[in-house]
Amino acid sequence: MSPPLRSQPPLYTEGAGRASRLNSPPFCSLLLVRSRTVPPTAEELLQSVPLYRRVPPDDRRRLAAATTVKVYAKGETVFAEGDAAEAFLTIAEGRVKVFKMTPAGKDVILELFGAGDPLGALAVYENRPYPASAVALEDTVCLLIRKQDFFALLEAHPALVRSLLAGLTRRLVELTTRLADLTGGRVEPRFARLFLKLADQMGRPVPQGRFIPLHLARQELADLTGTTIETCIRIMSRWGKDEIVRTEKEGFTVLDRGSLEALALD
Repeated sequence: MSPPLRSQPPLYTEGAGRASRLNSPPFCSLLLVRSRTVPPTAEELLQSVPLYRRVPPDDRRRLAAATTVKVYAKGETVFAEGDAAEAFLTIAEGRVKVFKMTPAGKDVILELFGAGDPLGALAVYENRPYPASAVALEDTVCLLIRKQDFFALLEAHPALVRSLLAGLTRRLVELTTRLADLTGGRVEPRFARLFLKLADQMGRPVPQGRFIPLHLARQELADLTGTTIETCIRIMSRWGKDEIVRTEKEGFTVLDRGSLEALALD
């Protein structure tokens, strides 16, 4: 394990209203942690996540008492396929890749999840192992609520159930839309919609356009759009020449959003 960076605050887990140090690799980039001397409490993080934002304050405090805040370093496994689903996880900050390994040993990306998204919720609800693996694409903060505590709170406080259902329904609609994007229409519009989504979710302004700080190999882009790597290479090469999207070492730059929007409607 590398020694901690002196200019950075320590890592923390937090539950039952107390903060304690987390024995994890140095964590250097989370604004929620770095921007303050005292780490954010579980209740503050819960309030920042859309899934829990509509939960009444009293219920949110009950959730916070049962919540552990855990930091995953870039590249660290959040859970592996086949692991027991023992906790309800929600991303407070960062980004996670969920993927499944094929019989041939190839990883296929199923989805990219970001701040506010629940992880592996279905496995928790159905009391079965995780059907896929999850890895942090960047330094990531997750909220973990033990399965037993989570269900006990739901049974005791019906208003909490209604609030959480609203958040989960929103996510279900998004996943349904993504499935339609993957299975219908031409490939190039699917690529355009993917890059528009990434630009909106994580892009930051740069002089040439909008930079997406996420490295994805051509095969990973092909997986996310339901096509072959050959088709992906052709599209990305043409977009680079036409100055629509440029591939960078650490991500992508959207140079011509108007062209992407027109392609997305095709």
